Amino acid sequence: MSNFVTPPPGLDKRSCQADEFSLTYEAHPDSDYPETYTIRASLSTRLQISLKFSRPALIPGFKIGSGPKGGYSYYGPNVEKPDGYVIHRFWPRFITAGHITHNGKAIAIDGPGMFVHAIQGMRPNLVASRWNFAHFQSEEHGGASAIQMEFTTLETHGRKGEDSGPVTVNVGCLMIGGKLATVTAETKWPDEEPRADAEVVSRASHIDPIFDSDTGYKKPSGLVFKWAGPSLLEDSKGTVKGEIQVDVGNPSNPNGLIEKVDVLGEIPYIVKTALSYVAGTKPYIYQVC
Repeated sequence: MSNFVTPPPGLDKRSCQADEFSLTYEAHPDSDYPETYTIRASLSTRLQISLKFSRPALIPGFKIGSGPKGGYSYYGPNVEKPDGYVIHRFWPRFITAGHITHNGKAIAIDGPGMFVHAIQGMRPNLVASRWNFAHFQSEEHGGASAIQMEFTTLETHGRKGEDSGPVTVNVGCLMIGGKLATVTAETKWPDEEPRADAEVVSRASHIDPIFDSDTGYKKPSGLVFKWAGPSLLEDSKGTVKGEIQVDVGNPSNPNGLIEKVDVLGEIPYIVKTALSYVAGTKPYIYQVC
């Protein structure tokens, strides 16, 4: 992109623009949709995008922890001087309206989605050895969403530091009846087994992994996502629970597979080979619907 600027005149740094695109944040207090983002982009002569996504007033955003440091996960023994950090803050549901124009033909976009403000405050290959992400939307029960984001660190961040084992951090939420019903967060240490009767549960599990020769990884045949946490609903106290089980098939006969994304696939082969050697990583993403 060229001539990038943030913020654009008259706006704050939630907005930015360049010759090729603009991303504009607007606040509308006391309205049905108090926050919106508008994205306009001309990616080529064949592809243009114009989208507006709006957060409903009854569905607040959330983060784990209060204040300006809410949403942070710190690496290392000293929170004041961490080895690094990541940030995750969510809108669990928004309403999208707009269109994508491809080769002169407009395709209407209209439906629910989710938004995460994510920052990696360190080199990506040091953040995590693996990720799981679940995004479920339904119009049933007055509108329902289930979001889960999980990352597992390298062997460097167990309780005793170097080589003491990977730590798994999971953040999620359930939205029911068009309202945020519960927020979940769980940390799994390498020397602990998660309790089956825990009051708060936020977990992703892989079932029957099978070696995939395309990627060199063991691909799960099934996925299980679980949520449980205290209700945030004024008229319904107690514990809110949810579970999603997904059959994704095996490498030779996948079920719902959209794409295997070679994260380094767009860079020159010799650079990719060197990066894989130095960083010890060959990242792939399995996208399943």
